[in-house]
Amino acid sequence: MDAAAKALPAGSVVTITDAGGSPLATAHFNPKPLISARVLEPTPDVMIDAAWFAARLQTAMALRDRLIARPYYRWVHAEGDHLPGLIVDRIGDVVVVQPNTAGMDAAFELIASAIDRLLQPKAIVLRGDSSHRSLEGLGEVAKVVKGEVSGPIEVRETTATFFADALGGQKTGWFFDQRDNRTFVAALAPNKTMIDLYTHTGGFAVSCAVAGAKSALGIDGSGLALELAEKAAAANAVAGRCKFQRSDVFDFLNGALDRKDKFDIVVADPPAFVKSRKDLKPGLQGYRKLARMCAGITAPQGIFFIASCSHNAPLIEFTEAVARGITDAGRSGRLLKTSGAGTDHPVHLQLPENTYLKALTFALD
Repeated sequence: MDAAAKALPAGSVVTITDAGGSPLATAHFNPKPLISARVLEPTPDVMIDAAWFAARLQTAMALRDRLIARPYYRWVHAEGDHLPGLIVDRIGDVVVVQPNTAGMDAAFELIASAIDRLLQPKAIVLRGDSSHRSLEGLGEVAKVVKGEVSGPIEVRETTATFFADALGGQKTGWFFDQRDNRTFVAALAPNKTMIDLYTHTGGFAVSCAVAGAKSALGIDGSGLALELAEKAAAANAVAGRCKFQRSDVFDFLNGALDRKDKFDIVVADPPAFVKSRKDLKPGLQGYRKLARMCAGITAPQGIFFIASCSHNAPLIEFTEAVARGITDAGRSGRLLKTSGAGTDHPVHLQLPENTYLKALTFALD
């Protein structure tokens, strides 16, 4: 990278040229990270203004409205919607925006203006606290930039109601990516006992209880998240069949194994164990250990669901680690389903590695 390029302000809109100087594309540029340029348009010298963002946002919203009946979804999924570095979640009449690159951070006012023009939401929340931002040289920020958010936001998903903390919760406050997986697991839950490890705000636990589970136990280390889980259980009239406990998951599992606890359905949806490539080996060992312990509390003929949101853990290696963990527990089983994020998380054709969420459902013998 030459001196002139290094001198450009982070987040600049630039024209990319080939070695001969011929213009190729319009991009956001940041000299700090390894990925310095992120293509916005495959043609040069495009004006990236509020109208440009509005057009991209309109296209993304039209697709979601075809796929999902109610306005609760991942509205923009970065490169998958040709808006690299930008995440937008629509939670009813509240929109949560994550600008994870210097270019999208610099363009935030244009993005917010375009959102307001298209949707006129009650509130727009800026969540600039992703770990990706540090790689771009960006600081952390979380604030309401339009309207007011006075408490938890209602989330409506399939047949259940949940609550998200758009300002202080993890990521944007709700994990839309697991919507289809929650529906699938819940369909197996009638008259069964289940446990939801890393329950966060109760997604799997409450979904299973609403579907008719005999009991649902949620475990998480965040007291604030569990308060929202309890609120969701009450809102769905299943508080009598839901219980939530604050605990480190591995500590809980050690105790459950000692007590010889068994559940018909075991769900484990942990945070990323592999945050970078150098973490791959210990991260896979972590998934193997988690699978071993979960298999140990899964009842005979039970269902075991486990997910990984680790971008740097390939599906094959993740599957092998989980299979070894099940074997370590002295269990055998069959893989019923391999799945990922919902349809509101599209993947760019040239970036298949952005398929970050991996989920495995097993029937254990």
